[in-house]
Amino acid sequence: MKRRTMTAGLSLAVFAGVALTLAAAPATATNTTDHNLGDARSLAVSAADRAAASGLDALAKGPFEAYAQRSVTPWVNGLFAIDYDRTYRGLPVVGGDAVVLADAQGRVKGTTSATSARIDLSVTPSVTAAAAEATSRGQLASVDRVDSSRLVVLVRGDSTRLAWETTMTGLTETSPSHLHVWVDAQTGKVLSKHDDVVSGSGTAKWSGPNPLAFDTTQSGGTYTMKDPTRTGVECQDYSTNTVFSGPDDNWGNGDGTSRETGCVDALYAAQKEWDMLSSWLGRSGFKGNGTGFPVKVGLNAVNATWNGSFVSIGKNNAGSWIGSMDVVGHEYGHAIDSNTPGGANHESGLGEATGDIFGALTEAYANQAAPYDDPDFLVGEKINLSGNGPIRNMANPSLVNNHPNCYSSAIPNTEVHAAAGPLNHWFYLMSQGTNPAGGPVSPTCNNTTLTGMGIQNAGKIFYGAMLTKVSGQTHAKYRTGTLTAAKNLDSTCGLFNKTKAAWDAVSVPAQTADPTCSGTPSNDFSLALNPASGAVNPGASATSTVNTSTTSGNAQTVNLTASGAPAGVTVSFSPSSVTSGASSTMTVATTSSAAPGTYTITVTGTGTATHTATYSLTVNGGPGCTGAGQKLGNPGFEDATATPWTASTGVVRASTTAQPAHGGTKLALLGGKGTTNTTTLSQQVAVPAGCASYSLSFWLHIDTKETTTSVQYDKLTVKVGSATLATYSNLNKAAGYAQKTFDLAAYAGQTVTITFTGTEDASLVTNFVVDDAALTVS
Repeated sequence: MKRRTMTAGLSLAVFAGVALTLAAAPATATNTTDHNLGDARSLAVSAADRAAASGLDALAKGPFEAYAQRSVTPWVNGLFAIDYDRTYRGLPVVGGDAVVLADAQGRVKGTTSATSARIDLSVTPSVTAAAAEATSRGQLASVDRVDSSRLVVLVRGDSTRLAWETTMTGLTETSPSHLHVWVDAQTGKVLSKHDDVVSGSGTAKWSGPNPLAFDTTQSGGTYTMKDPTRTGVECQDYSTNTVFSGPDDNWGNGDGTSRETGCVDALYAAQKEWDMLSSWLGRSGFKGNGTGFPVKVGLNAVNATWNGSFVSIGKNNAGSWIGSMDVVGHEYGHAIDSNTPGGANHESGLGEATGDIFGALTEAYANQAAPYDDPDFLVGEKINLSGNGPIRNMANPSLVNNHPNCYSSAIPNTEVHAAAGPLNHWFYLMSQGTNPAGGPVSPTCNNTTLTGMGIQNAGKIFYGAMLTKVSGQTHAKYRTGTLTAAKNLDSTCGLFNKTKAAWDAVSVPAQTADPTCSGTPSNDFSLALNPASGAVNPGASATSTVNTSTTSGNAQTVNLTASGAPAGVTVSFSPSSVTSGASSTMTVATTSSAAPGTYTITVTGTGTATHTATYSLTVNGGPGCTGAGQKLGNPGFEDATATPWTASTGVVRASTTAQPAHGGTKLALLGGKGTTNTTTLSQQVAVPAGCASYSLSFWLHIDTKETTTSVQYDKLTVKVGSATLATYSNLNKAAGYAQKTFDLAAYAGQTVTITFTGTEDASLVTNFVVDDAALTVS
């Protein structure tokens, strides 16, 4: 790594808990500090997957809905955010995502979902994909290309609609665009649209003092403005898309109109923000996985943007490139917003305020002295973007263009930059208070006086809430999310109370989902139940269904195991004897004289105070559904090896223009040769017993050169085991994909092989294209 001296500016040079499982043997408790990251991640993810499968709390879902894990992001204090995409009858549900927050001991600490709506609609469109694309194209001034088109269920609030989602790259009347448009698949009307390109209007001064040091790369006798360790971070010329390079490691000449000088500021700021994310927030890079995005200087606009792939730096009215600390921090803030659960499609103002918050955090971390980009809560105070001074004031938004200080019902319909006022104001009040030493006085909407917690704690809490946000995020949901984050960070409730007071001070009202915090030192004995209803808080009830069938005249038994308790915890089952320690098991015989029944579980912890939590667990008879979820491996064929499918050579292949995938970049094509041949695709799968619904689905597209309307020359046969579910032929050709669904309830409790067999005769090709298969059990 090269740490180089550059010229810029004007110079020429937690809580404890108990996990309850239904298992064959008790688990061994392990202290959190004994886990390595892999162990901690595994325990957290397992707990989250159980909660998602069981439909816990906010994760409740209908019989044809399923959750699929999307990503796992570590946070601080051994916490992990695991987010999930939702499907309905195999279709993606846009606006149905959810997040589970779990800890290193396998305990669920919070759940959020974008919607509580139950989905019940037809998945057969009346409007064609081509017609929807034409409508979508009309939303842009010009379209360079259509990137993708797919059939989805769109959820907005409690409304659910079948829709075509078209994603396009092109231009609006004023700027670049990467636009998503959702067109009603029944009426053809535009339901919603969202542009990934966000025009942040942040502005700032150059960094300093000079000489300025940051990381570049050397190869032979050539130096480049490419970060050697922060993967993906580099500075390019916007016009040529090439990384700045030279024969030495001295960059820039202090002239603000020089693109290379602009890159000195931009790359330095990007590296500082990256380091802030790691040091203060526990995040690895802008994407959260150790990678980032390039920044490009030379956008011919009085602006700076994030377009979903890179940051673009424009200029101010004086012609100087605005690649400074809060501009770069703001734009990469949009990137972080896009690459945390729920994405960046929010209520008005939230995205712009998020950028401003990350700009302020970056300034604070870099901690430059005046007259350089010193820490403050003004946006655009040093370089005059349009000649009118700062463009936003986080301490008192109303001082700039009368932006609103307080939240109201008008905010969702307010212009996005102005609508950033309430969240910016909240962040300032939470971090600095109403009258901080050396900082501006900040008014409140309820005439209260607040004391801040410091910008680093405020950043941790806001970022913690970002890890549990969902699509369609609102100010109200951020209130709940930040309160949950504050409670998880500080059991004394000090941070919680300051967070709550700041929300009250900007008029975001209390929500029914808001957590409470007593401030009494105690243990949080949240139980994770499986199979049952996921995590259960103290005093709550849960129901578990177990198989009460007998084998050879002997009653089946089930072990109720409480594990993961810290030292000093006593676990008792009633009716049963009292057991103590970190792992306790009660064995229940499922006979008429024992379980099924209702059991009381009492957990008592000691510390500075004694805390007792009581739970009621009802065990029902009958077969239990212990394997809900999507059971096929590699359902969309995206794994390059095709595993665990067994397929004829060439069946699993990349999508092409002639044969596009239904989703992703891979598909399975059977037939397609125009000669006598047989091709197969199969997978063996275990079908769990005791569940209510078993649905096999896949998307099928058939095209053919055959012209007959009466003879089946080429066929696709779908079987489960030796039983034929369906046969399709060249007579079933149709434009686009159609979803096929079959009930596999007859195969519950069995391991079966699902097989697709394509056969063609000696002439004229028929393509049977299969994609996005699913065996959904619920």
